[in-house]
Amino acid sequence: MHHLSRSVSKRTLSSVLAWYRNGFSSFSMASRQPYRSSILPQIVDKSPRDAIPSDFLKWRSLGSVRTSKFASGFTPLKQKPLDSIIDLERAKHKSAEELAEIWDDYHLGRGHIAALMKASLYKLLEQRASSCRYFVIPLWKGSGYTTMFVQVQAPHMLITGLEDYKARGTQATPYFTVTYYTEFTESKDLVLIRGDIVFTSKLTDSEATWLLDTAQSFYLNDVRYKLVERFNKETREFEFKDVLQTLEMPIL
Repeated sequence: MHHLSRSVSKRTLSSVLAWYRNGFSSFSMASRQPYRSSILPQIVDKSPRDAIPSDFLKWRSLGSVRTSKFASGFTPLKQKPLDSIIDLERAKHKSAEELAEIWDDYHLGRGHIAALMKASLYKLLEQRASSCRYFVIPLWKGSGYTTMFVQVQAPHMLITGLEDYKARGTQATPYFTVTYYTEFTESKDLVLIRGDIVFTSKLTDSEATWLLDTAQSFYLNDVRYKLVERFNKETREFEFKDVLQTLEMPIL
């Protein structure tokens, strides 16, 4: 897997906030502190996922699998305990800026994506995703784009290729999984975000970072969220070209 440089990783921590145009500010970085912990084995969750609404008429090319459970052929990760990643007791005594630095440093060179979010933004994401769980995003590759299928089920986000989902249905495996940690929402107004690339052959670190930023922007920016609502609630009116135009991508 291609590892992000330090400068790219720093931008990752603040880039989510940069998408939003409602006056949210990004975190400033404080002095660097060494802070490491061991990782426990992954724990899997075999609980079922909600079915995709059957009235996605604009996307009927999904065929019979469009009403099946997303990625049920994959055992999604449970929320990996935060205390298996960092020392929570020590973290309690750090400022939000120091904790942001710690979170970033821990994930450098590990093949994971680290990001942050204000507690109020996560609450909005959670609220909006509860009624509009699905979306589609174009990911530019070479001279064209591939369409990615997004499912947000807080505290997780799952992203896979739409073509893989159409072809494999319940056996489709997410390319990229995201977990949101809310342990510091009260004390530091901070949500820690960890992304894991399941298929390194499908996504690079930079592509996964872009997908995370972009998916969140569609849920947290009021103008962009109208497209998410249309996809989930007014599917007959949804046009994928509107997403392309929003992202300033050519209509091929």
